[in-house]
This record gives sequence, C-alpha cells and structure tokens, in this order.
Amino acid sequence: MYPQTQKKIAEMLKGNVFPGVSYTFIDMDKTETRMVGSAAILPERESLREGMLYDVASLTKVIVTTTLLLQLQEEGAINFEDPVQAYLPEFPSAAVTIRHLLTHTSDLKGYIKNRDALTADELIAALIALTPGENLGKNVVYTDTGLLLAGFIIEKLTGKSVEKNFEERIKRPLAMTESTFHPTDPMRCVPTQNHPTRGVIRGVVHDPKALSLGGHCGSAGLFAPMKDLIRFSRMMLHFGEWEGQRILREESIRTLLRDWENVPSQPRSLGWNLIQEGEDFVLWHTGYTGTFMILDLNQQTAFILLSNRVHLKDHRPEWIAVRDELIAIYRKEARKETAE
Repeated sequence: MYPQTQKKIAEMLKGNVFPGVSYTFIDMDKTETRMVGSAAILPERESLREGMLYDVASLTKVIVTTTLLLQLQEEGAINFEDPVQAYLPEFPSAAVTIRHLLTHTSDLKGYIKNRDALTADELIAALIALTPGENLGKNVVYTDTGLLLAGFIIEKLTGKSVEKNFEERIKRPLAMTESTFHPTDPMRCVPTQNHPTRGVIRGVVHDPKALSLGGHCGSAGLFAPMKDLIRFSRMMLHFGEWEGQRILREESIRTLLRDWENVPSQPRSLGWNLIQEGEDFVLWHTGYTGTFMILDLNQQTAFILLSNRVHLKDHRPEWIAVRDELIAIYRKEARKETAE
C-alpha cells in the first residue's frame, strides 16, 4: 500500500530524521502496519519491538480531550458556544468560548513566568488567569493553552480527572488496553529526548506542562501502542462506533468535517486540524514528539505514524518540512487510489 509514501519514510529513516518509526495504513477493511529502525540509540542501540508505547504528545488533544468534550456536548452538559467563564469562574474573560479553545482562536497569551518551577496547582491557577489578545476569533494560532483549559472544564463538570474520564469513557469501551498516562514499565516505552537536565526521557512524558499536571493535562501525556491507535482510528472512520461500542454519535463525528472558524487559508475543526480537498475535509493532527494521524472519513482511509524524532536531538523546523512533504506524498497517492 502507498509505495511512494513508504519510499519517503525509508528516505527519512536513512537521513536520520528519526531513529525508528511505526506506521499504519488503513484502507476500508484493509490494514497494513510496518515497524522499521531503532527504538533507542542511547545508551545503546535498541530495535523497535511490537507493542511498544509511544509518547503521542499532542495527539492527546484529539484522542482524549476533544472526544470527551464531544461526549459531554451529546449529554447536554456543555455547548461549544458557552463562555469558558461559565465553567471556570476565575477565568478573566467573558468573551472566550469553548469553541475558541478547540479551534485555537482564543488568542490567549500563554507566557507564564517560571512555568517549570511551579507546582501543579500553581500552574493550573496561572493558566486559568491568562487573558486573550485583540485577535480573539480572528486568527488560528496553535497553542496548548486552549486544550489545557478544556481539560479543566472536563474535570469541573465530571468531578474526575482527564485521565480517569479517558479510562472510563474511551479506553475501556474501545479496549485500548495498553494506553495510559502513567506507564509502569519504562522499557516498554520508546524513549524521547536526551534532555540537558532530565537525561534520556523514557516512560515519562516529554512535555513539561504534562509532566507537572500528570493525569489532569488535556494537551499531552498519553502513551499508546499502535494497536490502540488503530482501534481509535477505526472508531472515527466508522463514525463513532467500533465492535459494538458507540463512543460518539454519528452526527458528532460529522460536525468535525467542517471549518468552524472560516479564517482564510487555515481551516480548523473542533480539536482537529483540517486538510481541504475540493469541498471535502480530511482530519489530521500532529504530536511534537514525531507523531501524526490523518483520517479521511469520506474515503474510509487513515495514515498513522509514530516516531520519536526528538531522540536524541530536537530539529523541529527540519522535521516539520519533511513531515509536510511526506503528508503531501501520501495524500497524492490516496487521491490517486480513490480515483482508480
């Protein structure tokens, strides 16, 4: 499946874009998964093994937080046009809505002094105290802040942590048995960065805010193996249901397939980014550590890629350029296969 895409992945591996990679193509009822390269190169080279867990970073935003909010909307607990202040009274602006958080149009000024030195409670208070700028609702500016606040709203409504909600509402029903915010065996996890103070990060989340907040973080923190992400993707491709478990209503999934903001050249759904192809939209999202998911619900296809491209060094601009080239190659092949 997708030979040109696989050729590009091989080139990326040879060019040391990442030490190793696991990837899956889903095409209707067909699934093809490949695993190539190394899990680690420090302290010694280690081959990838089936079932290893990846720090999926910002894929947490769509797998966990966005899905939970859609469920709460179905239950009548929230409306996406509700002000954040209705759920977090300490929040200083009455103009910012849940929709703004999910579409990255809140223009919240995310700088927090001495952020990494704060306790979890201090960090939560600082995040809730952030104020929007003059471009509220006008521009899409990707940030963790919106989904962090969304996570706090979930906790306020349910009385349970983001992690506990994920376990009860998504993980167990979908049988995503290995996915977790707190891996118990670091050696089952693919390591990430060789951090100047933390050393080689393995089995502990890479993102500093998620490290502080733990299971209360709505923006990052999830570890998952490929097989669990395939199950989640299958659920999405089947418009909210998989193997008899209804996670979301079909109409909730369909609401994702539109641009919620109409900001020129930056289509954005709730939580998800959008690739526009003609009049149709394809869902996609990335993770800082070197992960992404692309879901074409109309054509029933998906591409999931898991890497630890920050191991050992973080070359983000180069990664973004080659990642976007890979995605363009895949979408071109996907359109060609559909046409045939």
